[in-house]
Amino acid sequence: MEMLWTELGIMFVIALRSASPLLAVVIGETLTQRAGVINLGVEGQMLLGALTGVAVTFHTASPVMGLLAGCMAGLSLSLLHAWLVLGFKANQIASGIAVLMLGSGISAFYGIPYVGQRIERFESLKTSWLADIPLLGPVVSPFSPTVLITVLLIPVAGVLLYRTRWGLRWRAAGESPEISRNLGENPRRYQLIAICLGGLLSGFGGAALSVDYTANWVEGMTNGQGLLAVGLVIVARWNPWLTLPAALLFGAAQAMNLRLQSWGVDISSYLLATLPYVLPLAVMALSYRSLRHTGGGMPEGLKAVFARSA
Repeated sequence: MEMLWTELGIMFVIALRSASPLLAVVIGETLTQRAGVINLGVEGQMLLGALTGVAVTFHTASPVMGLLAGCMAGLSLSLLHAWLVLGFKANQIASGIAVLMLGSGISAFYGIPYVGQRIERFESLKTSWLADIPLLGPVVSPFSPTVLITVLLIPVAGVLLYRTRWGLRWRAAGESPEISRNLGENPRRYQLIAICLGGLLSGFGGAALSVDYTANWVEGMTNGQGLLAVGLVIVARWNPWLTLPAALLFGAAQAMNLRLQSWGVDISSYLLATLPYVLPLAVMALSYRSLRHTGGGMPEGLKAVFARSA
């Protein structure tokens, strides 16, 4: 029994560490879609954030600076999406794909000199003052700062959306921009902030992946996590409080993939590598039925976006 609990603990640590970059993107995209805007470009923003984080860390030897720079990279690319969809009323799906391709291309081209370069990663909290706190210390010690920051973003986003007047206006902008205007609010203001915040968090997720999780740069290293994050927003029902279990679907499958390979299971490693994507997609497919009949919490403004794109 003790061995079972130990194994489950190891898998939980691996799952949460694996899921934390994706979780940051899911939280950011949830906030964006709550304002009535969808951004398929988060994959490109993650890649640009990952490259920028590695490049800045490599030249400054400061992972903190790399992480901040990655956030700014994601933010800058999201501003292009905001400019297109809010300024020129471009199709949100097409604009998001354009941002995705741009981020992928820029990161692939400018990332060539950094392929194979090792950088200094974040130090573990095991030797920090947090590890010495009774009860809390043993819980946080296996995790890096980026994991803890990402988890703390969940209550921040939840309280912002559901417990503040600003959050009410934010959600109103996504439900009905017309009613929001009639109440004297400017829905584009909240949509701009939502897009920028989503870009900031997608850049953070990309930088956390490269600076903290892998400590290097590889072209296309996100492997579709950005697009998966957009789908996991549906699984989370556009609710920040449900983003953790949604992202843990990916993290748990990733942990299972690693453990099965370490156990020497006679299954192709290529097939096992699909597990972190197959499991969330299967859950999303099962969620689609209720989404069709009840809406599943989808903002009305987002339904209009899909209707115009159909």
